[in-house]
Amino acid sequence: MAITSANQLELLQTAEAVAREKMIDPSLVVEAMEESLARAAKSRYGSEMDIQVSIDRKTGRATFRRVRTVVEEELLENYQAEMTVEQAKQYMENPEVGQQFIEEIPPVDMGRIAAQSAKQVILQKVREAERDRQFEEFKDRAGTIINGVVKREEYGNVIVDVGRGEAMLRRNEKIGRESYRSGDRIRCYIKEVRREMRGPQIFLSRTAPEFMAELFKMEVPEIYEGIIEIKSVSRDPGSRAKISVFTNDGSIDPVGACVGMRGSRVQAVVNELQGEKIDIIPWNEDQPTFLVNALQPAEVSKVVLDEEAGKIEVVVPDDQLSLAIGRRGQNVRLASQLTNLDIDILTEAEESVRRQKEFEERTTLFMDTLDLDEFFAQLLVSEGFASLEEVAYVELDELMVIDGVDEETASELQTRAREFLEKESQEALEKLRDLGVEEALLNFDGLSPQMLLALADDGIKNVEEFAKCADWELAGGWTTVDGERVKDDGLLETFGVTLEEAQDLIMTARVILGWVNPDEISPVNSTEAEEENLQEG
Repeated sequence: MAITSANQLELLQTAEAVAREKMIDPSLVVEAMEESLARAAKSRYGSEMDIQVSIDRKTGRATFRRVRTVVEEELLENYQAEMTVEQAKQYMENPEVGQQFIEEIPPVDMGRIAAQSAKQVILQKVREAERDRQFEEFKDRAGTIINGVVKREEYGNVIVDVGRGEAMLRRNEKIGRESYRSGDRIRCYIKEVRREMRGPQIFLSRTAPEFMAELFKMEVPEIYEGIIEIKSVSRDPGSRAKISVFTNDGSIDPVGACVGMRGSRVQAVVNELQGEKIDIIPWNEDQPTFLVNALQPAEVSKVVLDEEAGKIEVVVPDDQLSLAIGRRGQNVRLASQLTNLDIDILTEAEESVRRQKEFEERTTLFMDTLDLDEFFAQLLVSEGFASLEEVAYVELDELMVIDGVDEETASELQTRAREFLEKESQEALEKLRDLGVEEALLNFDGLSPQMLLALADDGIKNVEEFAKCADWELAGGWTTVDGERVKDDGLLETFGVTLEEAQDLIMTARVILGWVNPDEISPVNSTEAEEENLQEG
């Protein structure tokens, strides 16, 4: 095929047709044609030549040019695309390194193989442009709802036509046992748009909590306008869900607005989610109140919150336990996900038994260690004392508020508690030395003998091993695995060591070992000290 004999406008017409079909910029198709013609010319004139082709955007005329660059003589490598300054003097006046000499060359006659190769280049470039266009179009739509038409099903995954591309609804993102046939209309949440070698991949979901939130945004104008805010969503797809809502507008009932007249708004969402039952919960910044709402329809007697551990204990009447937990733990699991808290549920009877057991254990502790009779030990427990350390180191006034305890008795109680703790510490130190704990760790400021025993049981017997610890390994913490909060027990958690205290202890060990320069962390400490002084002031 000779370019010169072809209708020059045919190139532009072809580019326009392809661009219109693939919905891409016509200039991208023309550039692909230019590259394919350049490759064909190289196969005719020589692959080492630097040949450029330009197609006039108005006339369609293709111009072939050979480019040679002026380089220093010692750097000359490609004699077809480069030339020295001396050689360049034949073609230009006062040539300089870096200049290019461009000359027009005759168009090539493309044989069958060259034409086929050019076609492949054009198709490849068009595919790349189409993929880029598709990615750019959908990347900003992640996190929104899209309507599509089912094209086919592959190994349980549904391929959906979303207009200018295809998307995939994987089997684990379908609600329950949903099945679709070709041509069915489907509404999904765009969970992720990812660029891959085979082109942009659009992944859909119907099980994501965000899908339900977006559906409510479509059905409830107050949510769309920002008057009502969706705080959190938890779902057991196809079965049950909870959603918490909040508004600063006192004249609007956020729950009622989401339910709609005769339940019309929430029913539209339920129908889309295959009959999924939805509990709409009023959000409250007070976590215990929010949790009581989240556990509906169960009634709650009492809530005890441990903010540091992110854990909450809920006491319910005996006849409400099964309702609070729900079928297969569904209600408490959804409430936990909604509030982002780890929830323990006890009946009133179970709590009473546990508290009685704690009372008896503490009473026995004080009787055995302080040589007290049962009545006096019970008085201490009733006043809130839970450990020997509390008795040993509180102000005397706090002990003297107990009926029958004067200053002399309070001092005697503290003396006995301190003597017992000192004896216990000495025994622990002897055991630590027998276990091979190094002296430097025994003398480490901030670690009691009991703490050191807990560390030694885990194989930490010197400062270097202690310095390698992470803060959560000492203080404990919570992590989220597959949407469930999982507790990590800390080695020193039972001693009340917080994450901040664990960080300070570990940093001190690293400074002692020379791993950290204390001058590098002193500005932080001084800043914290200044902030504390300002707060005190």
